[in-house]
Amino acid sequence: MQNETIQKLHTLIQSPKNSVVIGHKNPDGDAVGSCMAWGLFLKQLNHQVEVIMPNAYPEFLNWVPNQEQILIYSDEKQSAQKAIQNADLIFTLDFNHLSRVGEELQKDLETVDQPFVMIDHHQEPDTYAEVTISHPEYGSTAELVFECIDRLKATDLIDRDIASCLYLGIMTDTGSFKFPSTTARTHQIAAELIEKGAVAHQIQQQTFDANSHSRLKLLGQAMQNLEYLEDFGVAYIHLSQKELDDNHFRKGDTEGFVNYGLSIKNVVLAAIFKEDAQQKIIKISFRSKGNFDVNQFARQHFEGGGHKNAAGGKSELSLDATIKKFVSLLPDYKTELNAAL
Repeated sequence: MQNETIQKLHTLIQSPKNSVVIGHKNPDGDAVGSCMAWGLFLKQLNHQVEVIMPNAYPEFLNWVPNQEQILIYSDEKQSAQKAIQNADLIFTLDFNHLSRVGEELQKDLETVDQPFVMIDHHQEPDTYAEVTISHPEYGSTAELVFECIDRLKATDLIDRDIASCLYLGIMTDTGSFKFPSTTARTHQIAAELIEKGAVAHQIQQQTFDANSHSRLKLLGQAMQNLEYLEDFGVAYIHLSQKELDDNHFRKGDTEGFVNYGLSIKNVVLAAIFKEDAQQKIIKISFRSKGNFDVNQFARQHFEGGGHKNAAGGKSELSLDATIKKFVSLLPDYKTELNAAL
């Protein structure tokens, strides 16, 4: 993180302004945690702040401090548009291209002249921001937010609520501190957040141990649909719209399902394919171990991207045809998959 970039950030935020903080569509723990933490930090600097999410976040994040203040664009469009129009500064967190907020909100953002600040950890950032803090080597945007506050010499402003939001983002995007992007610094930051009031075991329980009965039934269906291709070191799960409906699927219910495939011994690449009849697409999540780059795999074949070991994509083919396409690609990657073991 360059001193010049931090100085630019400091110059933009040192005097109180009307600030908007925006996360990506289908927000996860890192998006909600990092955005809320940064918004609360700006409030400590006497900014007027609105935090906007393009659409609703999963129910397991309903415990997040001050989350009732989040504007959901899909539900409160006029209020969100007014906040954007009145903003002096717009912060985009946990995404690096405006298309990640959805088509309608993207158009709203593209019509304003206010300066943008990007804080993100995904690869290949776009160039729309006046200040870009982009570090793909970090395991979460929440960790980057802490580093920004630290470099601004303002960690004394991190209270219990900010600490809890940052801990949430770090915990979820590092797979509870087990992904390769977890470093000694990650643990040092987590320890400091605990010292500032984040209650680690409660955040873990509230996020991961608040399952509905229907979610566990859906997990059972997913496990029945789990396929293992031993020759390639690949496992994948598929869920049809009917299977989702039969198990009363709600946003966030399949969070983490793909990791069950990756937990199989000698599996290098795992995927989950979910039918979305409303959007007429198949939503895909990829996870990998070692040097197998699912970011590039998703970009090349499934209109997606993300991180080296965690990425997403989509397909406009049928569920069966999407899976057949995926399986047909594997022979071309067999050498890379075997080398990643």
